[in-house]
Amino acid sequence: MTVIDKLNAINDVIKELFEFVLTDDLTKEDFGEYLSTMGANNPTPQQMEKLFIPYAFERNLGNPPQSIVELFNEKAKVSDKKVAKSLLTAQYSVFRVEKILKNGFELFNLTNEKLYTVLSLTKMTNFRGVIPGEFIVARIFNFDGEFYLIGIDNMLPANKIKEAIRYAIVKIIQAPWLVYQDNPEKEKEITDDIKNMHKKFFDIFKSDEFITTNRYADTVIGILNDEDDINDFNIDEARKPLEEYKYFTIRELNNGYDNFIENSLGGFSSHMELYDVGIIFDEELGLYSIPFYRTFCMIFEDDSKVGDVKGCVNYFLTNDSISDKIVRRIADKYPNFMDKINEILETDYTLDSLIQTYKPEFLKRTIYSSTSVLFHSTVFSTSIDMIEDVATGQTVEASGNESFNKVGRNDPCPCGSGKKYKNCCLK
Repeated sequence: MTVIDKLNAINDVIKELFEFVLTDDLTKEDFGEYLSTMGANNPTPQQMEKLFIPYAFERNLGNPPQSIVELFNEKAKVSDKKVAKSLLTAQYSVFRVEKILKNGFELFNLTNEKLYTVLSLTKMTNFRGVIPGEFIVARIFNFDGEFYLIGIDNMLPANKIKEAIRYAIVKIIQAPWLVYQDNPEKEKEITDDIKNMHKKFFDIFKSDEFITTNRYADTVIGILNDEDDINDFNIDEARKPLEEYKYFTIRELNNGYDNFIENSLGGFSSHMELYDVGIIFDEELGLYSIPFYRTFCMIFEDDSKVGDVKGCVNYFLTNDSISDKIVRRIADKYPNFMDKINEILETDYTLDSLIQTYKPEFLKRTIYSSTSVLFHSTVFSTSIDMIEDVATGQTVEASGNESFNKVGRNDPCPCGSGKKYKNCCLK
C-alpha cells in the first residue's frame, strides 16, 4: 500500500467507527448521554466528530466491559480489518513537539520516553498553530510499521513544562502501562528491579506483606531504599493492630485535584486520620501500598467489627490501582470471600466474573504497580526534583538557616530533631 492508500484506508475505518457509534444498539443511546455530560446537548456534526474519538477509545460498555473500539472490532463489518485492529494499539499521552514535518510531526512521548515520527491523517494546515517546543495531548497508533496521529486534544506552550509534567504523571498513575508501552527496554528495567526489590523486601520483613498504619507506611517503603533506616524502626510497634477498623474517604488519596503530587510526596503520615495500610510486594507486579487493606480483610473474618462494609468493598473493587492479583490474594485467604461479596453487593458473581466486571484492564495486559513504575519514570523524578527545590527554598526562608541549602537527603536534619533531613524538614 502507498502512503495515500494507507491514509485513505485509515480514514475510511475511522468513518465506519463513527457510524458504528451512532447506530449500534449498545452505543447510540450511551453516546447521546456522553455528549450531554460533555455539555453538548444539541451537538453540531463537528462537535460530535470531535467528541466521538475520546468516547470510542476511553468509554467501556458491556459485560465484561470493553472499549468501543474493541466492540467495533468484534461486531462491525469493516472495510479493512487490519486497520481496525491497529486502532487497539493507540497511545494517549503527552508529547513534546520536536519538529514539524511536511506531512506530520516528530514527537517525544513524555510517558514512555520515546521519539516518534507521526503522520497526520488530515492536512497539516489544520495544525498551523503548533510549533516546536510546545506540548500536545494526543493519540497516536501504529499501522503497518508507521505511526499516525488521530487528533490533538490539548496544547501547552513550551514555558508550561510543569503543567505538562504534572499531566503526564496523572496519566501514568491512571495507566501505569504508558511508561513501558512500546518500550520493551523500559519494561525489562522495571521487571528486573521488581525481582531484586521483592527479594530485598522479603529479606527485611520475612514476608511479602507488612500490615501497618499510615503513621508508619512511609517509613516501611523508605526502608527499601535505605536499609539503614530499619535500625531506628520499631517493627513491633508498627505492626500493632488498630483499635477499630472502618472505611472512610481520604481526600489526599484523590488523584484528581490540582496539588495531588505535593500531597502524595507528603506521604501517608501527613494525613490527619488514622487508618491501616497494607504494604504488599507482589513478585511479578511490584510494590503496592493499599489503604484499608486490613479493614477489607476483616470483612471476611467478622464484618460486625468493620465500619462501612459496603463502602470498603466498593473502594477495593472500583479502585483501578488495586490489581486483580490483590483481590485474588485475599480471596485465596478466605474461603467465604465470594459468599460475603455477593451477600454485601446482592449479586451472584463467581470470582472470575467479579474480576471481569471490576478489573477488566488487568485481563488485557500486564500492569505493574504504579509505585514500581513511577520509580522508573523520568517525568516523575523530574517533578520530585522541582518540588524539593521549592520545598528547600521555603525552608531556608522560614528558618533563616543557610545550612539547609547544603544538607543531603540522608544527613541529620539541621533543625535538631534527630531525624534524617528527608524525613523531617524536606517534607
